[in-house]
Parts: sequence; structure tokens; C-alpha cells
Amino acid sequence: MTIKWRYHRMKCNFFSLIVPVLLLLSCVGPNEEQSSGHGYNARIDSLMSLMTLEEKLGQLNLRGAGDINTGLANNTGIVPKVKEGKVGGLFNIKGVEKIRRMQQIAVEDSRLGIPLIFGMDVIHGYQTVFPIPLGLSCSWDMDLVERSARIAAQEATADGIAWTFSPMVDISRDPRWGRIAEGVGEDPYLGAEIAKAMVRGYQGNDLAQNNTMMACVKHFALYGASEAGRDYNTTDMSHIRMYNDYFPPYKGAVDAGVGSVMASFNEVDGIPATGNKWLMTDVLRRQWEFDGFVVSDYTGINEMTAHGMGDLQAVSSLALNAGIDMDMVGEGFLTTLKRSLEEGKITEAQINTACRRMLEAKYRLGLFDDPYRYCDPQRAATEIFTEENRQVARQIAAESFVLLKNENVLPLKKKGTIALIGPLADNRENMAGTWSVAADYSKSIPLMQGMKEVAGQEVSIIYARGANVVSDPELEARVSVFGKPTYRDDRPEEVLIREAVNIARKADVVVAALGEAAEMSGESSSVSNIELAANQRRLLEALLTTGKPVVLVLFTGRPLALKWESENVPAVLNVWFGGSESGLAIADVLFGDVNPSGRLSVTFPQNLGQVPVFYNHKNTGRPLEGQWFQKFKSNYLDVPNEPLFPFGFGLSYSSITQGAMNLSSTQLQGEEKLVVSVPVTNHSDRAGKEVVQLYIRDLIGSTTRPVKELKDFQKIDLKAGESKTVTFEVTTDDLMYYTYDPEKNDQSMLYDWEPGEFQIMVGSNSRDVQSTTIHWEK
Repeated sequence: MTIKWRYHRMKCNFFSLIVPVLLLLSCVGPNEEQSSGHGYNARIDSLMSLMTLEEKLGQLNLRGAGDINTGLANNTGIVPKVKEGKVGGLFNIKGVEKIRRMQQIAVEDSRLGIPLIFGMDVIHGYQTVFPIPLGLSCSWDMDLVERSARIAAQEATADGIAWTFSPMVDISRDPRWGRIAEGVGEDPYLGAEIAKAMVRGYQGNDLAQNNTMMACVKHFALYGASEAGRDYNTTDMSHIRMYNDYFPPYKGAVDAGVGSVMASFNEVDGIPATGNKWLMTDVLRRQWEFDGFVVSDYTGINEMTAHGMGDLQAVSSLALNAGIDMDMVGEGFLTTLKRSLEEGKITEAQINTACRRMLEAKYRLGLFDDPYRYCDPQRAATEIFTEENRQVARQIAAESFVLLKNENVLPLKKKGTIALIGPLADNRENMAGTWSVAADYSKSIPLMQGMKEVAGQEVSIIYARGANVVSDPELEARVSVFGKPTYRDDRPEEVLIREAVNIARKADVVVAALGEAAEMSGESSSVSNIELAANQRRLLEALLTTGKPVVLVLFTGRPLALKWESENVPAVLNVWFGGSESGLAIADVLFGDVNPSGRLSVTFPQNLGQVPVFYNHKNTGRPLEGQWFQKFKSNYLDVPNEPLFPFGFGLSYSSITQGAMNLSSTQLQGEEKLVVSVPVTNHSDRAGKEVVQLYIRDLIGSTTRPVKELKDFQKIDLKAGESKTVTFEVTTDDLMYYTYDPEKNDQSMLYDWEPGEFQIMVGSNSRDVQSTTIHWEK
């Protein structure tokens, strides 16, 4: 057995170390370490016996290197603290050489040589960028979701990163909230499946491999339910809603073995999540048996002072007591916990527990065996932004686009003249979307370039800008950030529109590339208006007056209220922000090389007044049954209850239908299984895909139940003229839900199913379903 590298580099008295080192070496051999997931416990015990209190607190300190935006040199305080053992990890430092240099300082110039963990917001790809997460969720393809995370991990680890702050799985039903772009949509089941796929993709089967990275599910919890859709705002909901609607994606990540969890900024039950012991300990660790570490969000501990929870010392001890293990940026742990320990507000055992969790993570990543395992220049040179990865990104992007309307305009013919018009038609930097910090935006493919490459020699593409992203220059400046300019044109609006109309008149068809800029969604990008910008609407109206067919290619990071557009524009293709290969992927779909197969993971409202609107809502005592409007029923005076586009909706270039649903039984008991089958037929001469969706409604419960809940789905390929039978197997697991435990007088949750009647529904979206009622007894 060989002595590990780190003990060669300890810079303290030989005699003070030789006994614990020998103890360490005698306790654990390689066979024991390989045979047990916790074989490193004895090694951690020995290491912690050498650590001072300050060094233990240092392991709980995550510093931002500032490399992404301002350069490492500007953060002058980091290096001395690393040498003193007061930093456990760094984030937002990019590049193998920089990371290796910082790691070398940690392992060679600090007393104990404990390696750093390096993290980054690798949210939807690294340098090869995939669709924004909301777009990715619309693929309804878990293999592709997992593959995107696998490629992201491959590239990020090749560049020195061992830890990603992803997946973000916050359920959101409010499109005003900018970070809906980073989430998984509105549904707990789909969100949980995506969470599992992302964790599998990042972490693989072995975190010790140098091409896997530790995932961090966020933001725990309820961050997507902020009041008024305003970022960082208050959340308040019942435990029934928490457990059934908002918790499942987080739990899905935990069940998949996620290595870390990030606390959310918002409060939960009146206590900020970062200081909420019920959330971080009772739910996360005791109920869900999570065994990784928990990190605060950026200055999340410090921000509890503004919440009214006390000064920095008070909120730091509150966070540790709650179960937070690592303090991102704020350094409250580093600077106040020693004093809190002396005053008896926390215990040394709590500090030791948090420190142990951080050391365990580093052992799991193999950093103690080789601190430079992620610092291979050869990998950095050959495994990042490869042609193979870009081809996969192009495929995944095309699968995420949702065709919302098509009056026989699409696909476009590869001949004739196309007028490409709009502020997003030739904007390379905005294709990646929000939170794409590692991307080289200059290498992204804009729509103009993509269409020219895909269209071929018989198509002439002519261009006009037509409009700015918004008319207000101050608003446009606020969204032209993070290296994603919108290239404002200061000519008068009427001049821009007149030029665009003249171009449109010369074409056979018009493609209008409109919508949001990339940074109009994302963090701190909430809005109070979810309609297309008024100046873009005026451009669209003018283009329609030409009489030419118009295709709206919609760039957006959120559901928009598109009632006018859906009524007046012949074709609408929602492309979200598709990543580095956006232009090519969009062109693939526009010209029919790829048949669109995306389905909405979030409801599109008719107008802002309907928000929040989502498919799995509860019923009321006065539900609207039948035609709108009915007095003294639950409906609006001015608009029907139905959304513009329902959850699960999406069109295809193929004509695909679902036949009559067949059930194996309508009377079941106990642990019997229900088999649900439905024939699906492609009636067209074009291959296509269908997403067959299974919903269930529990008609009678001890607490009120949603009108329907997604329980399973299958995305299938159908050749021209082909029929397939899709089969689902329903068990009592699909009937279970959280309700209050009747044997207790508190709010304790009971997870169980109750006998009675259930509606079984199958369809192509949450609105268009066929239904049969069954009876299931215990």
C-alpha cells in the first residue's frame, strides 16, 4: 500500500503527524475502500483529527473566483486564504491551467494539502450548448436529456470542473418569473423524470471517473412559486401542495443519487429555506435519506439578515443548525461560527458533520487520490466543442421545438425566395439563451446562417431587421448583458418596418424571427408583460398586409400570451433558445429535414390575467361544466378558462391519430396491475413522432385531488403509414399521493393510495384525451 500524495505535502512537524498518518494507513487498505461506499471514513477520521477549527470552517467556505466576468487576478484575497486552508472550493474559474494552478496552491502550499472542489453553473451544456432547460423539457425524451448532461459533464470535466450547479428543477406555473427558462415546466412527474435523467447524465455510474461530475439539484425548495412572479420573492403554500406538486422533482434527483443540494433564496413556512431546519433536515435528510452535502445559494446566508432573521453571526448559526454545509461567497461560516461555538449557539459536532460531508464529496470525486484528475490539457484540447457533440446538440435542439400552429405553410420548399426578417434573425450571441456562462457565443449558429446552409442552392434568402427587440432603449440596455448584445438599430420604427415590408414583397414566404432576447428570461429577469413586444407586433401586422405567407419563429424563455398571433399568423414555431447549433436546428425543422416533435411542458395562457394557469389544477365546488359563460360558476367574464395551448401540446408535419383506448379491466383489487393500450397510426407519407400521454384522476379522496395528473408517457417513432400499439402498466404506485395523516393532529404527511373510482385518460396532450372510469379496491 502506498502513502497518498497529500501526506507528502503536509507542512507541519513530522512527529505531530506520523502517528495519525500511520494510523490512517493501517486502518484502510485499497480492497476495503473499493468494497464499501464509505471505506474512506477512517481516512476522513484521521484527516479531521489533524485539522484545526479554522481549517474545518475553511472546508465550508465556497468562494467565487470571478474568472467568468472579471478575471481571477481581481479577486486578490483568494490565494492567501487557500494557503491558510480557509477555502474549500472555488467556482466560476475556467480553464485547465488556471484550475491546476489554484489546486497546486491548495495541495502544496497549505498545511494539510486538502484539494479544492471546483464548480460552475453548467446548466444546459458547457461550450457545446443545448436548449435552455425549459426547451429541453419539451423534448419529452429522457434519453436525449440524459445525453445532454453526459456531454456537458464530459466537456466540463475536460476543462477542470468537477461540480455543476444543475439540475434546476423548480416547478413554476408563472411565466412572469424569469427563471422559468431554467426549469422543467409545470408538472411534478415530468420534472422528476428529467431530474433523474440529468443526475444520471452528470454523475454516471462512478463519480471517481474523471469524465463524471457531481450534480447539485436546486433550488430547494419552492423557488418557482414566488409571489407575483418576481424573483427572490416570498412563497407560501400548504404542505399538501408542497409534497404533491413541488417536491417530486427534488426528490427524483435525490432518489437518483444526486451528490449535493442547493438551498433556495425564498422563505418556506415563514423561514428562509437557507435557515429552515424542517426543510433541510427533517424533509431532506430524515424523510428522503439524502446523504450528500447542502450548499447555500450565492450569499444566501447573508441575505437572511434582510429577511429579518438577525445579523451575520445569527443567520450563519441558523444556517448551520438547519443543515447547510457550505456557505457560497458570504463567508459567514468562516468569520462567525467560531464565536458562535464559544457562545454555545452551535456545537463542534455540527461543524464536524458539515466538514465531513465536504471531505466525503472530495473523496467520492477521487480528488484525494489525484487532485489534478480533472486537469488534463489533452482532454481540454480534444473533448470540448467537438463536431460529434455539436451534431448531438443540433439533434436535441430540433427535438425541443414546438410547432404551435401550421396552416400548410410548413415545411418550406427548398426553392424560391424567402424573406428572413426580425431582430433575432441574425443574432449569433443570443442563440445560447440564458445561463450559458462557459459558451463561446461567437461560435453559435444564428438563424440566417443555418437557413443558408440547409436551404441549398435553389433558395435565395433576403433579410431585413424590421424592428428592435423592444422599443424602449433603456429596457433593451438592461437585457443586452453578459456578452449577448441585441444590436439596437436607432433608425425610426417606421423606417425599419417599411424596409422589412419592401423585402417581404419580393419573397415567396416570410420567416419572422421575433420574440425575446436571451437575457429577457433567467435570473432577475422577471416581467409584468408576457405578450410579444408592441413594436414587434406592429412589424408582424405590417408583414401580414403583404399577403405573403408568414412563419413566426418564436424565440422565448417563457410561455408568452400569443392570442393575437395564433389567430392571425399562419404558422408559429416555438424554438425557445436552442443552444450553440440553434440556426441549423431551426432550419432543419423549417425545411422539413426534421419533423417537429416537441410538446409543451408548460401551459401557454390566453392572457396575463389567466396566470397562474396549469393543467393539473383542483376542481371547485362550482366548476364550469359545458359552454362558457355561466353565471355563478368558476369562470371569467371576459375570457374562457381554457389556455391558448395546453400542457403536452405540439403539432407535427405528419397526420397521427390515437385509436380507441383498451383497458385490461375496469374492476381491480389490491396489487393487481392495469394494462392500458392504445393504437397509434401515422396516416401521412412522412415519418413522425408522437408523445402518448397517460393521465389519471382520483375521483374521491380524503383531500381534494387534481382534475388530472400525468403518470406516464411514451415518445414513439412512426414510419409513414405505420401503426403501433402503445402499452402502459398502471399499478397502485401510480395512485399514491400525500395527504394528512388522520392518526396525527399535526401536519404530518401520509403517502398512500385510497380505494375508489379513478378516471384513466390517454391522449396527445392534457386537453385532448379519451377517458374510462375504473374501480380499484384495496
